[in-house]
Amino acid sequence: MRRKILVTGAGGYIGSVAAYLFLQNGYEVVGIDNFSTGYRKPLELLQGKFGQEKLRYYEADLTRDFNFVFEKEKGIEAVVHYAASCKVDESMKNPQKYFTNNVVGSQNLLSAMLDRNIKKIIFSSTCAVYGEAEYVPIDEKHRTLPTNPYGESKRMVEKMMEWYGRLKGLQYVVLRYFNVCGASDDGLIGDSKKPSVLLVQNAVRGALGLEPFYLTYQTVDTPDKSPIRDYVNVVDLNEAHLNALEYLFKGGANEIINVGTGTGDSVLEIIDKVQKATGKHFTAEKGNLREGEYAKMIATIEKANRILGWKPKRTVADSVKSLLAWYTAHPKGWE
Repeated sequence: MRRKILVTGAGGYIGSVAAYLFLQNGYEVVGIDNFSTGYRKPLELLQGKFGQEKLRYYEADLTRDFNFVFEKEKGIEAVVHYAASCKVDESMKNPQKYFTNNVVGSQNLLSAMLDRNIKKIIFSSTCAVYGEAEYVPIDEKHRTLPTNPYGESKRMVEKMMEWYGRLKGLQYVVLRYFNVCGASDDGLIGDSKKPSVLLVQNAVRGALGLEPFYLTYQTVDTPDKSPIRDYVNVVDLNEAHLNALEYLFKGGANEIINVGTGTGDSVLEIIDKVQKATGKHFTAEKGNLREGEYAKMIATIEKANRILGWKPKRTVADSVKSLLAWYTAHPKGWE
């Protein structure tokens, strides 16, 4: 039996790689995106590859009217919710956008689901809910004290889901991402944001000479004075969503789970890894410094392994390899 799922933000970087993975695993996918930062091209490509009976997508905005999608697409069994504004720096400058898109949009989605008795959701959250790390690696019991509106908006959605779980029988797995990198393994679907806010992507673009590479971090208290992050491959990340969905279909309990690698690299270490993997040396210029960042953020992923049977399979070098294939074929992204 083919299960039918709704994927929000299906035209975005992570959402489009997700759509590809779910289709490869026999799911029927209904995608929605308002295409403010996502793209139609990956969805057109996947529709050509898998057929319209397996993938259909709609332009719709969760802060406005999207209920027509549920009316047209009967039989949706679960939602995988990626749609969100996701830039820390932008959220400091434009908090209204974050509370509208992320909180209001998610509340509308949850209400629409509950009205139709669709009770299963996998939610794309973030390590930004933790705020400044009190200890590293960070487990799911670490207190949540976001230091930016992006992290706060995601924590608000988590709290809504916790209440709906208690009062309305919502079944959920919240996945708190650390830093995402890479493209689909075959380089078919990748990150089209320009500029990307993602370090590994920008470093690969710098190595290929597609654009200048800028360092945007503030000096922090780490050995090389650059921030340390946990870089997880986008396909590994989406395999965690796939496992989480199958876990809910088998009757699993509501959970909040970190998704990372359990290891960290500093910004300067990543630049070194990209230069080694590509064989290209590139200079890094100082760019506009980001606001709202912290020094060190590494996940403990023991819970993901224990509950979802998930662990990452791909290294930073694997991510670089897939990005090289993606950016070589799509130097301007999807445009």
